[in-house]
Amino acid sequence: MARQSGNAPVIVVCGGDPYLNGEMAREQCDEALARRPDAEFVELDAAATGRYAFDEAVSPSLLADVSVVRVDNLQSADDGLADAIADYCRQSADDPTGSSVVICRHEGGQKGKRALDGILRAGACKVEVPDLKKPEAKLNYVVQRFERQGRRVDPIAAQRLVDVLGGDVGELTAMCGQLCFDFDDDPIGLDRVDQYLTANAQVTGFNVADAAMAGDAADAIVKMRAAVEQGVEPVALIGALASKLRDVAKVAAFNAGTIGASELGMPPWRRRYVRLGGWTTPGMAACIRMLAWADEECKTNGGDPMYALERCIGSIATKGRS
Repeated sequence: MARQSGNAPVIVVCGGDPYLNGEMAREQCDEALARRPDAEFVELDAAATGRYAFDEAVSPSLLADVSVVRVDNLQSADDGLADAIADYCRQSADDPTGSSVVICRHEGGQKGKRALDGILRAGACKVEVPDLKKPEAKLNYVVQRFERQGRRVDPIAAQRLVDVLGGDVGELTAMCGQLCFDFDDDPIGLDRVDQYLTANAQVTGFNVADAAMAGDAADAIVKMRAAVEQGVEPVALIGALASKLRDVAKVAAFNAGTIGASELGMPPWRRRYVRLGGWTTPGMAACIRMLAWADEECKTNGGDPMYALERCIGSIATKGRS
């Protein structure tokens, strides 16, 4: 994440993933307070703050001559507050090191864009935050989190973290830190990651799917039954099996030149983990039909999800030949 905010009196942390946006704003506040240890820290919500409250926050008080002011929800600021921040940005330009520091958070998008543009034109420093919407961006983020702590993580372990926790960047970040704190392994491997994620239904599903894809139907069925007994929904296990099949189908299509790298959406290291040996087009089609039937069994009254799952596992373990 780009910073380069230096001693700017007004900094706008803009857009990106909401968790990372908040983390960047916190880091900017910490850095400003480190440069001004005697400053007062003030938090404001732009949705409920007017010009007067802002002017009071950046002015000298009985407690301190300067302050570090964090303004959340800049996209909800009214015209009076937006104008006050822009005016302060221009006024403090002559003495940035002796002025209060204002760190604003804007969620990005079109809401409040007029206010944002006006503040930036007045000279505020813009710090853009990545959105991490693409799986590859999340994977790179995980690798970087380990690197920041002087550690490494196996690509397959990083992918598992993204697959399971990628929907919550805060939880994903916390898990990276926890793994580094608890284990000395370098790099952190898949076994360590799964050790901490065993209670997660997705991890259980991946383990079942991995065993089935490796041709070990008995092991996969044992893991499947244990997972269901522990409360994992059969439909979640079907989803994991389907995910593995999609990887095989996509890599096969990529190798055949049917789709390009952008459509594949898979880094080279991950492609190497996908085993195509023994798979045929009819076998793949049979497994896909079996999964569709099992999905219906799980969602229909009177169906037998356990039997359907066992049939799917057997079919995948034999690459559609049973």
